[in-house]
Amino acid sequence: MKILKTILFLLASSLIFYSCDSTSSDSELGTMQVLLTDAPGNYDHVYIDIREARIHHSSDAEDGESGWIDLDIEPGIYDLLELTNGRYEILGEIDLEPGRYNQMRLILGDQNEVVIDGTTHSLMTPSAQQSGLKLNIHADIEGGEMYTLLLDFDANKSIVHAGQSGNIILKPVIRTVRLEQTGTIEGTIEPAEALPWVYAIAGQDTVRGTRADTDGDFRLIGLPSDTYQLSIIPTHEDYNTAVVSGVEVTVGETTEMGTITIEN
Repeated sequence: MKILKTILFLLASSLIFYSCDSTSSDSELGTMQVLLTDAPGNYDHVYIDIREARIHHSSDAEDGESGWIDLDIEPGIYDLLELTNGRYEILGEIDLEPGRYNQMRLILGDQNEVVIDGTTHSLMTPSAQQSGLKLNIHADIEGGEMYTLLLDFDANKSIVHAGQSGNIILKPVIRTVRLEQTGTIEGTIEPAEALPWVYAIAGQDTVRGTRADTDGDFRLIGLPSDTYQLSIIPTHEDYNTAVVSGVEVTVGETTEMGTITIEN
């Protein structure tokens, strides 16, 4: 009888241990980190006032509904044109229960400005200030893993000049991508004084763009695995446009282009 009681005790202990271990494993949190980068525009500066960011499981959830989760971000005014050529700002991160999160809302403040030829203009952003700018992210969070969400803010497409009114309106165009599932292209354009724009094009889609720096260096991050054409368009009129085809990008790797020389 004593032996039977011992066996039953051991079995019960094993079941309790397994149950606790299973619960611990199932409830392990994943982490979402949010980065901000920019496809540059032809401006001196573009200042965006980011106040809050929140996410939801549902892509149809409206402002005020339950289920929104606030991300721990650093509120501030970000100059998008400082976030080009592979540079980015970490907005913040959060630990989340595993599952799919389909929607993000960015809440902007009222200190949004663009500087054109040395003159500062206010950017009107009525909808983004009220309920937030809606982004479809479709992020699958897994326990124990990092999900790095890259917000690619296209400054050139996001600033709209409103005709005769003279107003300049911010209508944000933002591409979202999981950074871990992308690759990078980098290289150097000579001569550097051409100051070219560099675009990565897949089929008919311009996926990413940047402008080479004063040394001629460029870096395009956040590119899905594909075969790209690089379109190089100098801002200096003495140089010709160039095209490089068949540029392969692989997830997790950097495609080194070396030096690309353009003609004048």
